[in-house]
Amino acid sequence: MISDLRFYLKLLPRRLPVMILLFLSASIAGLIIAQRLPPMYSTSATLLVESAQITESAGQSASPTSASDQLRVIQQRLLTRANLIDIANEVQVFSEQGAMNPDEVVEAMREASVIELTVGRDQANLMRLGFTADNPVKAAEVINRYVDIALELSSSATISQAEDTLAFHEQELRRYSDELDIQSGIIADFKRENADALPENLDYNQTRQSLLQERVSRAERELNSLATQRTNILRVFEATGSVTAPGPLSLSNEEQLLIDLESELSVARSIYSPSNPRVRNLVSQVEALRSRMEAAALEAPETQPTPPTAQRTALEISLAEIDSRTETLREEVADANAELLMLRESIAQIPANGIILSGLEREQENIQNLYDATVGRLAQAQSSLNIIAAAKGERITVLEAASVPSDPSSPNRFAIVMMATAIGIGLAGGFFLLLEMLNQTVRRQADIVKNMGIVPLAVIPQIETIGQRRLRRGLQVVASLAVIASVPAIMWAIDSYVMPLDLLFEKLKDRLT
Repeated sequence: MISDLRFYLKLLPRRLPVMILLFLSASIAGLIIAQRLPPMYSTSATLLVESAQITESAGQSASPTSASDQLRVIQQRLLTRANLIDIANEVQVFSEQGAMNPDEVVEAMREASVIELTVGRDQANLMRLGFTADNPVKAAEVINRYVDIALELSSSATISQAEDTLAFHEQELRRYSDELDIQSGIIADFKRENADALPENLDYNQTRQSLLQERVSRAERELNSLATQRTNILRVFEATGSVTAPGPLSLSNEEQLLIDLESELSVARSIYSPSNPRVRNLVSQVEALRSRMEAAALEAPETQPTPPTAQRTALEISLAEIDSRTETLREEVADANAELLMLRESIAQIPANGIILSGLEREQENIQNLYDATVGRLAQAQSSLNIIAAAKGERITVLEAASVPSDPSSPNRFAIVMMATAIGIGLAGGFFLLLEMLNQTVRRQADIVKNMGIVPLAVIPQIETIGQRRLRRGLQVVASLAVIASVPAIMWAIDSYVMPLDLLFEKLKDRLT
């Protein structure tokens, strides 16, 4: 190990000029770049999302989006192409901005801008806006413009969202109101078309049906009584030739039974169909009783006195009165039966109409519920808009404003020089190691053993005279001095006549990255 180290130390003077060249080139370039790089100033501002000052349920919709989403939206809008170009033109951020195209300006603005978000549960929601420029005043102006845009975006977005929500609920309210009007009109038309067959009229129709049936029964009994009275008057007149004085007629048992059966038959016909056994039984009883009474009338002795004119006139008057009353009762019975028929049809239609009407009213109730809910949401949206307008809702405020920096934040010149020196040392060491790896010639006893597999008995070193040694060392010193003198000159010439080293460094960095 020690022999190898001594061997490499002996080789070092031979390669020292090139190693010095590499070391000086990197170190001097780093020194020039560190001196040439313009000072850059950084400043920043911090924005805070404040919680809503009014937390009632009426204002809970003031900030429909979360604070993190709101900050991310603002971040994206801040770095839009239009905003960056406008800010760069207003502030004149870059000294050579006139020679830069819009794409270069946008790229440079985005590289110089830093936006950091701190969001999460149970912690403050913050946004840090940073910018780096070669002028401290311009850096502060850019940050202030960023802050203004962020506050404007936050306010306008929140108000716009609240206004859009309010407009949407107003539109929905008008739509539900129109639907309610249409549905109410449909229900009104249905009730008007089926006014007699609605569920609400069922009790009235049934009561009216009972009254009409009772009226028909009473009229039928009175008709039967009038018919019997007319028959009795005619019978008395034919028997006596005169009209009996007014008063209650004495009816036989059969005549009274006939009146009762006819009344019962009339009531049964108003309730049951003609084929009903009860109706048919009553009809057969009435017909049998009439047949017996007609047969008894034929067997009775007939007397045909000639009635005087005055008695016949009284007879005609009595019969006319009975016939007039009979005709009136028959009209009443016909009208009542017609109304009963209509009532039966209406009562039969009530169940179907009730189902249809229930469906229409249920639909109206659903629309009414939606209308009432929309009214509540509209009130909330209006309250939210009022809260936002009064700056009492969730909002973004400036926690820490940007200030004009007094000291540059970059470049770190000492770090650049140290890095360049380290690179120079690395290049020199790498050059030395590279040559050793590429050189495969036999120069030591170890190389003979390694390459030929034999152990030499003795090794005769190269013999130099004192003059040759002095010449070799002198050439090495001259070469080293020449390198030390020429490298700064070459670097100065490149910097002065070809391209400034800092610009060359930037181009190389852009090319590599």
